[in-house]
Amino acid sequence: MEPNSASRKKIWIGRIASAIPVLLLMISGVMKLMRPPAVVLGFAHFGYPERLMLAIGALELTCAIIYAIPRTSVLGAILVVGYMGGATATNVRVGDSWVMPVLIGVLAWFGLFLRDDRVRALIPLKTSILETRTKTA
Repeated sequence: MEPNSASRKKIWIGRIASAIPVLLLMISGVMKLMRPPAVVLGFAHFGYPERLMLAIGALELTCAIIYAIPRTSVLGAILVVGYMGGATATNVRVGDSWVMPVLIGVLAWFGLFLRDDRVRALIPLKTSILETRTKTA
């Protein structure tokens, strides 16, 4: 049985929404591994020692890869949001905008919600009146 066009559209929107955090984390992780001067200055601005750059870049890449694999995407979303929570705290601590890391975390779960039936089953955002009546009867 082929899914209807509404559910196909929802899955594709979810895939696109999920691709954004993956791409941003991959770019950020690779930049940390390459260590260009701007990234080194950014690390100093945030108060992190340069020696942690390799580990943090590898962590970003690992989170992105785990999230991108459908079988491990729920664990990946948890890891991405945890990482983004740290990024948010870092931005707040130094007085920078915290909006982008929060949006990346929200986008990770939004994309997963749209493309994964298991997540939608865990987070039922909408129930019909008929479903509510049959559950209480």
